[in-house]
Amino acid sequence: MGENIDVVVIGGGYAGVMAANRLTRRDDVAVTVVNPRSVFVPRLRLHQLVGETHDAVVDYETVLAEGVRLVLDSATGIDAATRRVKLAEGGDIGYDYLVYATGSGSPSPRVPGAAEFGYPVATLEAARRLRSVLCDTPVSAPVTVVGAGPTGIETASELAERGRAVTLVCGGALGPYLHPRARRTARKYLARLGVSVIEGSDTTVTSVKRDAVELGDGRTVASQVTIWAAGFSVSGLAERSGLRADAAGRLLTDETLTSVDDERIVAAGDAAAPSDLPFRMGAYIAGCLGAHAADTVLSRIAGDEPAPVDLSFPAMCVSFGRRTAIFQLARKNDVAVPFYFTGAAGRKLKEFSCESSVEHLVNEARKPGSHHWPKAGKHRPVVLAAQRGESAAPAARDT
Repeated sequence: MGENIDVVVIGGGYAGVMAANRLTRRDDVAVTVVNPRSVFVPRLRLHQLVGETHDAVVDYETVLAEGVRLVLDSATGIDAATRRVKLAEGGDIGYDYLVYATGSGSPSPRVPGAAEFGYPVATLEAARRLRSVLCDTPVSAPVTVVGAGPTGIETASELAERGRAVTLVCGGALGPYLHPRARRTARKYLARLGVSVIEGSDTTVTSVKRDAVELGDGRTVASQVTIWAAGFSVSGLAERSGLRADAAGRLLTDETLTSVDDERIVAAGDAAAPSDLPFRMGAYIAGCLGAHAADTVLSRIAGDEPAPVDLSFPAMCVSFGRRTAIFQLARKNDVAVPFYFTGAAGRKLKEFSCESSVEHLVNEARKPGSHHWPKAGKHRPVVLAAQRGESAAPAARDT
Protein backbone atom coordinates (compact mmCIF):
# COMPACT_ATOMS: atom_id res chain seq x y z
CA MET A 1 0.00 0.00 0.00
CA GLY A 2 2.99 2.30 -0.26
CA GLU A 3 5.02 4.01 2.44
CA ASN A 4 2.03 5.53 4.25
CA ILE A 5 -0.18 3.74 6.74
CA ASP A 6 -3.66 3.85 5.24
CA VAL A 7 -6.59 4.43 7.59
CA VAL A 8 -10.13 4.41 6.22
CA VAL A 9 -12.92 6.00 8.22
CA ILE A 10 -16.43 4.85 7.31
CA GLY A 11 -18.80 7.69 8.17
CA GLY A 12 -18.46 11.46 8.12
CA GLY A 13 -20.47 12.39 11.21
CA TYR A 14 -19.25 13.70 14.56
CA ALA A 15 -17.33 10.52 15.40
CA GLY A 16 -15.87 9.93 11.95
CA VAL A 17 -14.68 13.50 11.40
CA MET A 18 -13.16 13.72 14.89
CA ALA A 19 -11.31 10.43 14.35
CA ALA A 20 -10.08 11.45 10.90
CA ASN A 21 -8.78 14.80 12.14
CA ARG A 22 -7.03 13.29 15.15
CA LEU A 23 -5.34 10.64 13.01
CA THR A 24 -3.43 13.37 11.15
CA ARG A 25 -1.17 13.69 14.20
CA ARG A 26 1.16 11.33 12.36
CA ASP A 27 2.63 12.48 9.05
CA ASP A 28 2.89 8.90 7.81
CA VAL A 29 -0.84 8.21 8.17
CA ALA A 30 -3.01 8.73 5.08
CA VAL A 31 -6.66 9.20 6.09
CA THR A 32 -9.66 8.57 3.84
CA VAL A 33 -13.24 9.28 4.90
CA VAL A 34 -16.01 7.41 3.08
CA ASN A 35 -19.31 9.26 3.30
CA PRO A 36 -22.35 9.47 0.98
CA ARG A 37 -22.91 13.22 1.51
CA SER A 38 -20.77 16.12 0.33
CA VAL A 39 -21.59 18.17 3.44
CA PHE A 40 -21.25 17.61 7.17
CA VAL A 41 -24.59 17.35 8.98
CA PRO A 42 -24.72 18.76 12.54
CA ARG A 43 -27.57 16.51 13.64
CA LEU A 44 -28.24 18.66 16.69
CA ARG A 45 -29.77 21.13 14.21
CA LEU A 46 -32.12 18.82 12.30
CA HIS A 47 -35.19 19.91 14.26
CA GLN A 48 -34.30 23.48 13.28
CA LEU A 49 -34.12 22.41 9.65
CA VAL A 50 -37.67 21.11 9.98
CA GLY A 51 -38.72 24.38 11.62
CA GLU A 52 -36.89 26.45 8.98
CA THR A 53 -34.55 28.17 11.43
CA HIS A 54 -31.30 26.47 10.31
CA ASP A 55 -30.10 24.60 7.21
CA ALA A 56 -28.21 21.98 9.29
CA VAL A 57 -25.23 21.66 6.95
CA VAL A 58 -21.56 22.66 7.20
CA ASP A 59 -18.96 22.40 4.43
CA TYR A 60 -16.44 19.63 5.01
CA GLU A 61 -13.72 22.14 4.18
CA THR A 62 -14.63 23.80 7.48
CA VAL A 63 -14.49 20.74 9.74
CA LEU A 64 -12.17 18.26 8.02
CA ALA A 65 -8.40 18.53 8.38
CA GLU A 66 -6.35 19.47 5.36
CA GLY A 67 -5.00 16.39 3.63
CA VAL A 68 -7.87 14.10 4.63
CA ARG A 69 -9.33 12.52 1.52
CA LEU A 70 -13.12 12.50 1.21
CA VAL A 71 -14.71 9.78 -0.94
CA LEU A 72 -18.39 10.45 -1.71
CA ASP A 73 -19.78 6.93 -1.60
CA SER A 74 -21.34 4.36 0.73
CA ALA A 75 -19.59 1.31 2.13
CA THR A 76 -21.45 -1.90 1.30
CA GLY A 77 -19.04 -4.42 2.78
CA ILE A 78 -15.84 -4.91 4.75
CA ASP A 79 -13.45 -7.73 3.80
CA ALA A 80 -11.39 -8.02 6.96
CA ALA A 81 -9.23 -10.81 5.49
CA THR A 82 -7.96 -8.66 2.62
CA ARG A 83 -8.51 -5.34 4.44
CA ARG A 84 -10.69 -3.76 1.80
CA VAL A 85 -13.90 -1.73 1.95
CA LYS A 86 -16.40 -2.35 -0.86
CA LEU A 87 -18.15 0.71 -2.26
CA ALA A 88 -21.69 1.13 -3.58
CA GLU A 89 -20.53 2.87 -6.76
CA GLY A 90 -18.16 0.03 -7.56
CA GLY A 91 -14.59 -0.78 -6.64
CA ASP A 92 -13.07 -0.83 -3.19
CA ILE A 93 -10.52 0.86 -0.94
CA GLY A 94 -7.70 -0.87 0.91
CA TYR A 95 -6.76 -0.08 4.48
CA ASP A 96 -4.21 -0.89 7.16
CA TYR A 97 -6.65 0.21 9.87
CA LEU A 98 -10.37 0.89 9.71
CA VAL A 99 -12.49 3.22 11.85
CA TYR A 100 -16.11 2.08 11.85
CA ALA A 101 -18.18 5.23 12.46
CA THR A 102 -21.35 4.61 10.48
CA GLY A 103 -23.54 6.47 13.00
CA SER A 104 -27.26 5.96 13.45
CA GLY A 105 -30.49 6.90 11.74
CA SER A 106 -34.23 6.41 11.74
CA PRO A 107 -35.53 2.91 12.46
CA SER A 108 -37.99 1.03 10.31
CA PRO A 109 -41.03 1.21 12.62
CA ARG A 110 -42.87 -2.04 13.25
CA VAL A 111 -46.06 -0.22 14.16
CA PRO A 112 -48.68 -0.73 11.43
CA GLY A 113 -48.80 2.27 9.11
CA ALA A 114 -45.79 4.05 10.65
CA ALA A 115 -43.47 3.38 7.72
CA GLU A 116 -46.15 4.43 5.24
CA PHE A 117 -47.60 7.49 6.97
CA GLY A 118 -44.92 8.51 9.47
CA TYR A 119 -42.12 10.97 8.68
CA PRO A 120 -38.73 10.38 10.36
CA VAL A 121 -36.41 13.23 11.22
CA ALA A 122 -33.06 11.60 12.12
CA THR A 123 -31.24 12.22 8.82
CA LEU A 124 -30.69 15.22 6.57
CA GLU A 125 -32.76 13.73 3.78
CA ALA A 126 -35.61 12.81 6.11
CA ALA A 127 -35.66 16.26 7.73
CA ARG A 128 -35.68 17.97 4.34
CA ARG A 129 -38.54 15.79 3.16
CA LEU A 130 -40.51 16.55 6.32
CA ARG A 131 -39.93 20.27 5.93
CA SER A 132 -41.19 20.09 2.36
CA VAL A 133 -44.31 18.21 3.47
CA LEU A 134 -45.01 20.78 6.19
CA CYS A 135 -44.57 23.63 3.73
CA ASP A 136 -47.40 22.10 1.68
CA THR A 137 -49.59 21.56 4.77
CA PRO A 138 -51.81 24.30 6.26
CA VAL A 139 -50.53 25.70 9.55
CA SER A 140 -53.84 24.82 11.17
CA ALA A 141 -53.53 21.13 10.29
CA PRO A 142 -52.91 18.83 13.31
CA VAL A 143 -49.35 17.53 13.64
CA THR A 144 -48.41 14.60 15.89
CA VAL A 145 -44.87 13.89 17.06
CA VAL A 146 -44.25 10.35 18.31
CA GLY A 147 -41.41 10.01 20.79
CA ALA A 148 -40.54 12.20 23.78
CA GLY A 149 -36.76 12.07 23.81
CA PRO A 150 -34.76 15.18 22.86
CA THR A 151 -35.53 14.84 19.13
CA GLY A 152 -39.27 14.56 19.68
CA ILE A 153 -39.44 17.36 22.24
CA GLU A 154 -37.33 19.73 20.16
CA THR A 155 -39.20 19.03 16.92
CA ALA A 156 -42.58 19.49 18.59
CA SER A 157 -41.43 22.73 20.22
CA GLU A 158 -39.93 24.13 17.05
CA LEU A 159 -43.15 23.59 15.09
CA ALA A 160 -45.44 24.81 17.88
CA GLU A 161 -43.44 28.00 18.14
CA ARG A 162 -44.20 28.59 14.47
CA GLY A 163 -47.91 28.38 15.20
CA ARG A 164 -48.66 24.76 14.40
CA ALA A 165 -51.11 22.62 16.40
CA VAL A 166 -48.83 19.93 17.79
CA THR A 167 -49.51 16.84 19.90
CA LEU A 168 -46.55 15.06 21.48
CA VAL A 169 -47.20 11.36 22.09
CA CYS A 170 -44.64 10.11 24.59
CA GLY A 171 -45.31 6.37 24.70
CA GLY A 172 -44.10 6.55 28.31
CA ALA A 173 -42.50 9.37 30.28
CA LEU A 174 -41.77 12.79 28.87
CA GLY A 175 -38.02 13.32 28.59
CA PRO A 176 -37.06 10.13 30.46
CA TYR A 177 -33.47 11.29 30.91
CA LEU A 178 -34.50 14.49 32.72
CA HIS A 179 -34.64 14.77 36.49
CA PRO A 180 -38.29 14.79 37.69
CA ARG A 181 -37.98 18.48 38.58
CA ALA A 182 -36.69 19.32 35.13
CA ARG A 183 -39.45 17.21 33.63
CA ARG A 184 -42.03 19.38 35.36
CA THR A 185 -40.36 22.43 33.84
CA ALA A 186 -40.43 20.76 30.45
CA ARG A 187 -44.19 20.25 30.73
CA LYS A 188 -44.58 23.91 31.60
CA TYR A 189 -42.56 25.04 28.57
CA LEU A 190 -44.50 22.77 26.22
CA ALA A 191 -47.80 24.02 27.62
CA ARG A 192 -46.75 27.61 26.99
CA LEU A 193 -46.03 26.71 23.37
CA GLY A 194 -49.45 25.08 23.07
CA VAL A 195 -48.13 21.52 22.67
CA SER A 196 -50.58 18.86 23.86
CA VAL A 197 -48.57 16.22 25.73
CA ILE A 198 -49.89 12.67 26.01
CA GLU A 199 -47.74 10.58 28.35
CA GLY A 200 -48.05 7.41 30.37
CA SER A 201 -47.42 3.69 29.98
CA ASP A 202 -50.60 3.22 27.95
CA THR A 203 -49.78 5.90 25.38
CA THR A 204 -47.81 3.67 23.05
CA VAL A 205 -48.76 4.15 19.41
CA THR A 206 -50.43 1.01 18.05
CA SER A 207 -51.28 2.23 14.56
CA VAL A 208 -50.64 5.18 12.26
CA LYS A 209 -53.29 6.12 9.73
CA ARG A 210 -53.19 8.70 6.97
CA ASP A 211 -55.03 11.22 9.17
CA ALA A 212 -54.78 9.83 12.71
CA VAL A 213 -52.68 8.02 15.31
CA GLU A 214 -54.17 5.25 17.47
CA LEU A 215 -52.92 4.69 21.02
CA GLY A 216 -52.77 1.68 23.30
CA ASP A 217 -55.40 3.13 25.63
CA GLY A 218 -57.92 3.23 22.77
CA ARG A 219 -57.66 6.93 22.01
CA THR A 220 -57.40 8.25 18.47
CA VAL A 221 -55.43 11.46 17.84
CA ALA A 222 -56.13 13.43 14.66
CA SER A 223 -52.93 13.90 12.69
CA GLN A 224 -52.47 15.20 9.17
CA VAL A 225 -48.68 14.95 9.52
CA THR A 226 -47.21 12.31 11.85
CA ILE A 227 -43.54 12.70 12.75
CA TRP A 228 -41.77 9.53 13.94
CA ALA A 229 -39.07 10.48 16.45
CA ALA A 230 -38.97 7.24 18.45
CA GLY A 231 -36.08 4.82 18.50
CA PHE A 232 -32.96 4.57 16.35
CA SER A 233 -31.26 2.23 13.92
CA VAL A 234 -27.69 1.56 12.89
CA SER A 235 -26.20 0.27 9.68
CA GLY A 236 -26.17 -3.50 9.23
CA LEU A 237 -22.73 -3.23 7.63
CA ALA A 238 -20.94 -5.00 10.48
CA GLU A 239 -23.13 -8.09 10.41
CA ARG A 240 -23.18 -8.21 6.60
CA SER A 241 -19.39 -8.20 6.73
CA GLY A 242 -19.20 -11.13 9.17
CA LEU A 243 -18.28 -9.00 12.18
CA ARG A 244 -19.97 -9.56 15.50
CA ALA A 245 -22.54 -6.99 16.54
CA ASP A 246 -24.93 -6.44 19.45
CA ALA A 247 -28.69 -6.95 19.25
CA ALA A 248 -29.16 -3.48 17.71
CA GLY A 249 -26.46 -4.01 15.08
CA ARG A 250 -23.67 -1.97 16.69
CA LEU A 251 -20.15 -3.35 16.23
CA LEU A 252 -19.03 -5.28 19.30
CA THR A 253 -15.71 -4.03 20.66
CA ASP A 254 -13.55 -4.26 23.74
CA GLU A 255 -13.02 -1.27 26.03
CA THR A 256 -10.38 0.23 23.70
CA LEU A 257 -13.11 0.34 20.98
CA THR A 258 -11.32 -2.42 19.04
CA SER A 259 -13.49 -4.98 17.27
CA VAL A 260 -13.65 -8.30 19.13
CA ASP A 261 -12.97 -9.96 15.77
CA ASP A 262 -10.14 -7.89 14.30
CA GLU A 263 -7.62 -5.59 15.97
CA ARG A 264 -7.31 -3.60 12.75
CA ILE A 265 -10.93 -2.44 13.05
CA VAL A 266 -11.91 0.19 15.63
CA ALA A 267 -15.42 1.56 16.17
CA ALA A 268 -16.66 4.95 17.31
CA GLY A 269 -19.87 6.85 17.96
CA ASP A 270 -23.40 5.47 17.80
CA ALA A 271 -22.26 2.37 15.89
CA ALA A 272 -19.97 1.12 18.68
CA ALA A 273 -20.93 -1.31 21.45
CA PRO A 274 -17.90 -1.60 23.77
CA SER A 275 -18.22 -4.69 25.98
CA ASP A 276 -21.84 -4.94 24.80
CA LEU A 277 -22.52 -1.93 27.03
CA PRO A 278 -22.81 1.00 24.59
CA PHE A 279 -22.68 4.61 25.65
CA ARG A 280 -25.66 6.89 25.35
CA MET A 281 -26.05 8.32 21.86
CA GLY A 282 -25.25 11.98 21.36
CA ALA A 283 -23.03 14.37 19.43
CA TYR A 284 -20.73 15.12 22.36
CA ILE A 285 -20.28 11.44 23.14
CA ALA A 286 -19.75 10.55 19.48
CA GLY A 287 -16.98 13.12 19.17
CA CYS A 288 -15.21 11.85 22.28
CA LEU A 289 -15.48 8.24 21.11
CA GLY A 290 -14.14 9.28 17.71
CA ALA A 291 -11.12 10.83 19.39
CA HIS A 292 -10.55 7.73 21.51
CA ALA A 293 -10.87 5.48 18.45
CA ALA A 294 -8.16 7.50 16.74
CA ASP A 295 -5.96 7.24 19.84
CA THR A 296 -6.41 3.46 19.79
CA VAL A 297 -5.32 3.27 16.16
CA LEU A 298 -2.33 5.56 16.78
CA SER A 299 -1.31 3.46 19.79
CA ARG A 300 -1.35 0.28 17.72
CA ILE A 301 0.67 1.94 14.96
CA ALA A 302 3.24 3.01 17.57
CA GLY A 303 3.33 -0.50 19.04
CA ASP A 304 1.78 0.63 22.32
CA GLU A 305 -1.12 -0.95 24.22
CA PRO A 306 -4.29 1.11 23.70
CA ALA A 307 -6.02 2.51 26.78
CA PRO A 308 -9.61 1.64 27.71
CA VAL A 309 -12.18 4.33 27.05
CA ASP A 310 -12.89 6.66 29.97
CA LEU A 311 -15.72 9.12 29.41
CA SER A 312 -18.22 10.88 31.65
CA PHE A 313 -21.43 12.70 30.77
CA PRO A 314 -21.62 16.14 32.37
CA ALA A 315 -24.93 17.25 30.90
CA MET A 316 -27.70 16.96 28.35
CA CYS A 317 -29.67 19.84 26.89
CA VAL A 318 -33.08 20.12 25.26
CA SER A 319 -34.42 23.21 23.49
CA PHE A 320 -38.03 24.36 23.53
CA GLY A 321 -38.06 26.52 20.43
CA ARG A 322 -35.70 29.43 19.96
CA ARG A 323 -36.36 31.19 23.26
CA THR A 324 -35.67 28.69 26.04
CA ALA A 325 -34.06 25.37 26.88
CA ILE A 326 -33.22 23.02 29.74
CA PHE A 327 -29.55 22.30 30.37
CA GLN A 328 -29.66 19.22 32.60
CA LEU A 329 -26.56 18.46 34.65
CA ALA A 330 -25.61 14.88 35.49
CA ARG A 331 -23.28 12.77 37.57
CA LYS A 332 -20.31 11.00 36.00
CA ASN A 333 -22.44 7.88 35.64
CA ASP A 334 -24.89 9.78 33.38
CA VAL A 335 -27.65 10.05 35.98
CA ALA A 336 -29.42 13.42 36.03
CA VAL A 337 -29.14 15.50 39.20
CA PRO A 338 -31.74 17.95 40.56
CA PHE A 339 -29.79 20.88 39.16
CA TYR A 340 -30.36 22.36 35.73
CA PHE A 341 -30.40 25.66 33.89
CA THR A 342 -33.57 27.00 32.29
CA GLY A 343 -34.84 30.07 30.48
CA ALA A 344 -32.32 32.37 28.82
CA ALA A 345 -29.39 30.69 30.58
CA GLY A 346 -30.54 27.27 29.35
CA ARG A 347 -30.99 28.63 25.83
CA LYS A 348 -27.48 30.12 25.78
CA LEU A 349 -25.95 26.89 27.09
CA LYS A 350 -27.88 24.85 24.54
CA GLU A 351 -26.71 27.09 21.70
CA PHE A 352 -23.17 26.96 23.04
CA SER A 353 -23.35 23.14 23.02
CA CYS A 354 -24.57 23.07 19.42
CA GLU A 355 -21.85 25.45 18.29
CA SER A 356 -19.20 23.62 20.31
CA SER A 357 -20.07 20.27 18.73
CA VAL A 358 -18.82 21.68 15.43
CA GLU A 359 -16.08 23.87 16.90
CA HIS A 360 -14.48 20.81 18.54
CA LEU A 361 -14.07 19.31 15.07
CA VAL A 362 -12.65 22.55 13.67
CA ASN A 363 -10.15 22.81 16.53
CA GLU A 364 -9.08 19.19 16.11
CA ALA A 365 -8.57 19.78 12.38
CA ARG A 366 -6.28 22.72 13.15
CA LYS A 367 -4.49 21.09 16.07
CA PRO A 368 -4.80 17.29 16.07
CA GLY A 369 -4.79 15.81 19.56
CA SER A 370 -6.19 18.92 21.23
CA HIS A 371 -9.63 17.54 22.08
CA HIS A 372 -10.07 16.48 25.73
CA TRP A 373 -13.04 15.30 27.73
CA PRO A 374 -14.01 14.68 31.37
CA LYS A 375 -13.24 11.23 32.75
CA ALA A 376 -15.58 8.92 34.62
CA GLY A 377 -12.84 7.16 36.57
CA LYS A 378 -13.90 3.92 38.28
CA HIS A 379 -17.56 4.00 37.33
CA ARG A 380 -17.51 2.02 34.08
CA PRO A 381 -15.04 -0.70 35.24
CA VAL A 382 -17.24 -1.24 38.30
CA VAL A 383 -20.38 -1.56 36.17
CA LEU A 384 -18.65 -3.98 33.82
CA ALA A 385 -17.34 -6.05 36.72
CA ALA A 386 -20.80 -6.26 38.24
CA GLN A 387 -22.20 -7.27 34.86
CA ARG A 388 -19.75 -10.16 34.66
CA GLY A 389 -19.72 -11.03 38.33
CA GLU A 390 -15.99 -10.32 38.44
CA SER A 391 -13.61 -7.92 40.14
CA ALA A 392 -13.27 -4.54 38.42
CA ALA A 393 -10.99 -4.76 35.38
CA PRO A 394 -11.01 -3.46 31.81
CA ALA A 395 -12.65 -5.69 29.24
CA ALA A 396 -10.24 -7.77 27.17
CA ARG A 397 -10.44 -8.27 23.43
CA ASP A 398 -11.06 -11.79 22.14
CA THR A 399 -8.02 -13.41 20.55
